[in-house]
Amino acid sequence: MAWADEPTCPTERLVVGSAPQGAAAVRAAPQSTPGATRSEDQPVEVSSDRASIGADGRGTLSGHVDVRQGDRHIQANQIEYDHDLGSIETKEHIDYQDPLVHVTGSAGKYSAAAGGEFTSANFDLKQRGARGTAQEMRLTPKGVLDLRNVTFTNCPVGDNSWELRASDISLDTNSKIGTGRGAKIDFMGVPVMYLPWISFPLSNERKSGFLFPSIGNTSSGGLQLSVPYYFNLAPNYDFTFEPTAYTRRGIDLGGDVRFLTASQHGEVDWNFLPRDSNFCTTNALGEEDCGQSRSRVRLFDVWEMPYDFRMTAHAENVSDTHYFEDFSQGPEGASTAFLDRSVIFSYRDEHWRADAQAQQYQTIDIQNVQLYQRPYARVPRVVIDSDWSYGENIVARYGFDSEVVNFRREIEAPDSEGWRMDLMPRATLDVTGAGYYLRPGLAWRLTQYELDNLGPGLTNRSPSRTLPVASFDTGLVFERNSGSRDQRKLTLEPRLLYLYVPYRNQDQLPVFDTALPDLNPIQLFRLNRYVGADRVSDANQLSVGVTSRLLDAGNGRQFLAVTLGQTYYFQTPRVLLPGEAPPSGNTSNLVGQLSLTAYDDWSAELAAEWDPHNERSERTTVNLQYKPAPDKVINLGYRYERFQFVEGQFGQPGYEQGFDQVEVSGTWPVKGRVNLFAREVVSLRDDTELERFFGFEYRACCWRMRLGARRFVSNHDGSQDTGIWLQLELAGLAGVGSASDAFLTEEIRGYLPAEAPSSRIQAPLKNVY
Repeated sequence: MAWADEPTCPTERLVVGSAPQGAAAVRAAPQSTPGATRSEDQPVEVSSDRASIGADGRGTLSGHVDVRQGDRHIQANQIEYDHDLGSIETKEHIDYQDPLVHVTGSAGKYSAAAGGEFTSANFDLKQRGARGTAQEMRLTPKGVLDLRNVTFTNCPVGDNSWELRASDISLDTNSKIGTGRGAKIDFMGVPVMYLPWISFPLSNERKSGFLFPSIGNTSSGGLQLSVPYYFNLAPNYDFTFEPTAYTRRGIDLGGDVRFLTASQHGEVDWNFLPRDSNFCTTNALGEEDCGQSRSRVRLFDVWEMPYDFRMTAHAENVSDTHYFEDFSQGPEGASTAFLDRSVIFSYRDEHWRADAQAQQYQTIDIQNVQLYQRPYARVPRVVIDSDWSYGENIVARYGFDSEVVNFRREIEAPDSEGWRMDLMPRATLDVTGAGYYLRPGLAWRLTQYELDNLGPGLTNRSPSRTLPVASFDTGLVFERNSGSRDQRKLTLEPRLLYLYVPYRNQDQLPVFDTALPDLNPIQLFRLNRYVGADRVSDANQLSVGVTSRLLDAGNGRQFLAVTLGQTYYFQTPRVLLPGEAPPSGNTSNLVGQLSLTAYDDWSAELAAEWDPHNERSERTTVNLQYKPAPDKVINLGYRYERFQFVEGQFGQPGYEQGFDQVEVSGTWPVKGRVNLFAREVVSLRDDTELERFFGFEYRACCWRMRLGARRFVSNHDGSQDTGIWLQLELAGLAGVGSASDAFLTEEIRGYLPAEAPSSRIQAPLKNVY
């Protein structure tokens, strides 16, 4: 029987002594409790169809007996009533409910002073969708339900896929917390866990307690078991302690702390393995040293300060260079080369942007990353930019960009160190009309260095560079209707950018943080082909691009977009980075992009860079996707970058870079509740599998299970690791499904997990002011 929520009862309820059609009503003492808000402080009110009350206040009430005390509500067909004690008792079916719990029993009694007792009780937790049975149940006056010999589950009626059995359970309807002793969990009739003590929430709020364990196995770590415990410390901060036992390594003590205030939010997570029995290194004496500690820590914090100021901190550290090879989840982790550590104090308003930053890196891949490739520490870095505008139809925009940085090496390397100051005042004129725009611009760039150490080939400790930058950017937009009923719109958008920058010899300038990025339609229209202030390319060139789009005429949705672009050199650029080959010919490579979303479930993306001089592809990326639903997705991808040998600098050896990979991934529900997922990445050049994983998920109403296997490259030498994992989530009790959801979301492009049965580990934090 389902009960509707009762309305909030007033402090005193008037019940007339005689009712129509022979109904009877009795009000128990006390008759009034002014100002009471809790149920236990309010009067007990009893009504029925018929009543037989003696002079001593005792009697029998029958027919639709209704007992209320605040938001507590009892119904029965017949009860024995004592007016002076304010108590009722019945040996027949009885119903009890409050905002959190609904109980039915074969017999029971209730009084304002002593509470209630029920035998052979069935109960439901309204806000959790949970139910259970108890041999005996007692309700205290404070609203605590004490149960004996209990069976509890979140599964619907008729489905007992999992059950929690306990000798004693206490449900506190005020604190909304349930606790139990001597509990065991049965899954499909098989005991899977014994808990001497357990705690769980009665409502949808977060609650401290054990999360269900996860089990896995890898060839390097052996069998692993993780048993997380969640601490709900406050509505705005929590802590998850996650110890993981590895049969070949030891016990890892992992944890995660999240916090949120009105002006700040952040997270700290870590792993600490006191002694890794499967990790050995060679010390300075050539002796093997095994059993060292392993650790990782990560911090992220954002502080929104008054007056548009903000502070952002991010830091990560690992104990050794092999950490991600041993504990990462795939080739992406094994290829991690650097870990960023930075603190930024920033200011933003309509016209100004200012950053004060301290940044350094931990180099992970010290065996393959050459000394000159390791990023500099920037302590400090100060950036101040301004933007102003004047006018309406013809808008004058002006401002400046500035940066001051101190570059430092944290290792001994034959490289430069010192300060760099970069200042660029700029102005543009923005003329916009129907279907066109004109943007002439002029800037002046001044860069000054003060060097402490000089790298190879440098002789000047205070080099500088000044040069003008002139540009003229213009574009047109043509539109016409398309389709049988003009339901679509077709555009043609040509764009031209002329750029002039005179040549300045920059061979005496160090290279701190400057690189040549991959060419794409955005890079094609930048004012400098380099990223970073150490090189400003000379230019006398015209960049030409054209974009065509197919749009929905009603809502502007894009079905198709195609972009092509190329730069024509009137003079071949002469400014180069160390080891960079000069551009060949009088044109840049041809770049193109295509995005197709014309069909509801299908999409395609293509990006390519073509070398017309050597008639070969430099880079190609192709992604095809079929996605009829958020949890139904199939991806096919191809990535190519031409292999080429990069010469080493400062006497360091060179290396080869490039890739030629194909990827297939997807997740798909089959037979209703079963969901399959898989991914495979193959290097075509080496004919080698970089990663392969597959598995399945079974999702029922009140539980979910995932089983998967994975093989992936775990080391830079190409060695592979194999892992198997099993995850189980029981609705309303505990779960670790969020971890596997995050893994699949990252690994399978476009995948969005279906709503999990329940998991308290990822519940959102709340602000507390």
